[in-house]
Formats: sequence, structure tokens, C-alpha cells
Amino acid sequence: MSKTLEQLRAEQARDKALLEQYQHRIQRLENRAKYLNHAERTARAHRLITRGAAVESIVPEVKSMEEVPFYGLMEQILSLPEAQAVIRRTLQGEDL
Repeated sequence: MSKTLEQLRAEQARDKALLEQYQHRIQRLENRAKYLNHAERTARAHRLITRGAAVESIVPEVKSMEEVPFYGLMEQILSLPEAQAVIRRTLQGEDL
């Protein structure tokens, strides 16, 4: 049974509308993913800034340090057994 030209045009119009709906749905999902990704980056940037500011307020001398020596200092300090113990206790929710 062959479809008439009018039936084919109606089917084409329905398919075109459905295609546009799916394209809009894809665009909304992509926009949502972009928004969530941006929110995660913003939250991370905020966290890094506030923690860096905390380090500088506790040890003002690090403000003038270059990046490589600063990282070296942090690695040395944070690898000390005493620091590791404090980190473990803090992560376990124990009081310092």
C-alpha cells in the first residue's frame, strides 16, 4: 500500500517537528552541562583562593615566595610524620 503525497508531507512535517524538539533538548542538556561545569570550576577556584589566603595569613613569609620553592616547602612540611598524623586525625574527625 503506497502512501499519498499528502500523507508523506504530513509525516515529513511531524518528523521535522520531532527533530527540532530533540535538537532543542540536546541544546538544553549541553547548556546545563556547561553551567554545571562552570559552577564546579568556580567552586574549585574559590576553595583554592580561600585556602591559599589561609596559608598566607598563618605564614605571611610565603607571600614573597616563588611558586617552585613554595611547593617544595609545602611538600617538606606536609610529608613530616607529625603533619601526616595531624592530617589523618583531622580526616577522621578527631579534635586537634
